Amino acid sequence: MVEFRIEGDDCPLADASSATGTPIEVAPPLLRDDRNVLLRFSAQASDGLIDYLDSDDRIRYLYQSVTDGRYNYRCLSLQQCVVHKLISAGFMVESLTYRDGNAILTGAVVGHEILQTVMETAGETVGVKLQRVYALRTTEDASIAQQWDLTPAQTESLRYAVEMGYFVVPRQTTASEVAAELGISKSAFLERLHRAQHSLFTQLFSGVDEGRPGDSGE
Repeated sequence: MVEFRIEGDDCPLADASSATGTPIEVAPPLLRDDRNVLLRFSAQASDGLIDYLDSDDRIRYLYQSVTDGRYNYRCLSLQQCVVHKLISAGFMVESLTYRDGNAILTGAVVGHEILQTVMETAGETVGVKLQRVYALRTTEDASIAQQWDLTPAQTESLRYAVEMGYFVVPRQTTASEVAAELGISKSAFLERLHRAQHSLFTQLFSGVDEGRPGDSGE
């Protein structure tokens, strides 16, 4: 697994996150034969973001839906982003988040030669900075994500929080320290953590009877 920070990318979503202050979580972008890009992304409900995207001449066919206070979008972008240079080199996108005009990109690289090509491409691309490289725990992480319906970013955040002692009493680390290890902001870490906890707790207690301990006066 490799994580990059991308600064100064002038693609539509980078500009939108900068102009509106809205973090945008993006699914792996799909490059069409005509060199335009199919985008799928989500964000907190924001009229400013909608207005900005509607007014951007590089965006076509914007579709939006709302689920649990978050807007889900699909559209066509006439402009490619820096991410596609890394994808063309063999980088497989797992998660992509734009925040304040910058992006945190996490993905997998299979094989030493492809890793070398991706790293060379990153080094030749303005604004791309390597955050970290780490081994992919394929079977374990995939089974956790599949069982509890977590995103790769949520699974990674939970793993780091557990390994760094965030959940023990007394707490051995802070949210800021875990976020720093992940290479994201404190607010981004807490948002991932809360969404992961919501998914876990919802599934854990979905089959619990309505009766509660203490009904007998305990």
